[in-house]
Amino acid sequence: MSDSCFQLKGSVLTVVVLELYDFSSTAFAKQLQQKVKQAPMFFQGSPVVISLEKLNIEVKRIDFTILIGLCARYGLKPMAFKGGSQRFRDAIKSTGLIHLPAASLKSATEPVEKPQPAAKVEPETAIEPETVVKTVDEEKNVFWPTKLITQPVRSGQQIYAKQADLIVTSHVSEGAEILADGNIHVYGALRGRALAGAQGDENARIFSQSMEAELLSIAGNFILNEDIRTRVWKERAQVYFNNNVLHLKPI
Repeated sequence: MSDSCFQLKGSVLTVVVLELYDFSSTAFAKQLQQKVKQAPMFFQGSPVVISLEKLNIEVKRIDFTILIGLCARYGLKPMAFKGGSQRFRDAIKSTGLIHLPAASLKSATEPVEKPQPAAKVEPETAIEPETVVKTVDEEKNVFWPTKLITQPVRSGQQIYAKQADLIVTSHVSEGAEILADGNIHVYGALRGRALAGAQGDENARIFSQSMEAELLSIAGNFILNEDIRTRVWKERAQVYFNNNVLHLKPI
């Protein structure tokens, strides 16, 4: 028997990202309560990262203690803040939560850098335009291997297809969770949670023979059971992300 007391392993967890645009404790509490009511079992005890990256620049002060307390009141477990202006750093630090760096995308309000002139290419080393186009097209092609699950995915189970598509030939029970870095195909009823493009691939899609999910997500953008019921409930359908909107369409 090993003398080691522990072992560190990588894991995949479903984390809710709460993007804060503005903050009024009354309005925030009301809207959060409405959202949690849509899928209480999903949000109950869910870890939350509070993103300040899209916060209105006119917001000068936020009582993060109240914000965290309201999240906890409705069952959420704040674990970190992400991004935010320098003026919030001390207030965030005082909460004791982790502060994650902002995404490496420039804000729309930041000045656009002037494009640099293209490097001069000597005639003897010039590349034909046809070759350049072919190279770009080849780089866009992404090959995903496939993880195949032939048994029902039971409540409480989590299946993750890392750097792969996921195919489930049976059903996915309520309370189960399936994730894939690529696409997800369910050839039975999808009643649990399905998260495709788990590492940020916005081109990923979810397909099901009977769409009855608690939650559907593409690259972190999700839609809940209440909306699914009004659009493709128990239909053969697909979900995809385009123009910053999740689309649910019958197949």
